Amino acid sequence: MPTTVLGLLGVLLCALAVSSEVTPQTDFNIERVAGKWYLIGFATNAEWFVTRKAHMKMGIAMLTPTNEGDLEMAYSSLKSDGTCWKMNHLAQKSDVPGIFSFRSDRWETENQMTIVDVNYDEFALIHTVKTKAGSSTVLNKLYGNTHSH
Repeated sequence: MPTTVLGLLGVLLCALAVSSEVTPQTDFNIERVAGKWYLIGFATNAEWFVTRKAHMKMGIAMLTPTNEGDLEMAYSSLKSDGTCWKMNHLAQKSDVPGIFSFRSDRWETENQMTIVDVNYDEFALIHTVKTKAGSSTVLNKLYGNTHSH
């Protein structure tokens, strides 16, 4: 991936963290996001990130569309002690293509996820608003993709 694209996406990651105007990719195609994606960057306004970022490893997300149009998400990453960390969510579609919602029992959060920008052969930029006990935080993730369609 050209470094100029990564640079622009880095700026976009930070801009999204303070923006309330987040819209999904036009003509979003759920079938084309299927497969393995590598987390290559993220930005958040959550306090936990500040204390943990030094120990965090980049992870992998396996995205699998369901027949109903929802999105199965399987995350895995290597923890600092060398063990594998895994988490699964079923993101349910909304009335707007590219916007999904899911609950995380592990973190006790309600999440709205928007696939903001995706070039299906290179990258996906995903904006998630996590709400817990009436308080919301924003998490933006940039995924890179090495497989071709």
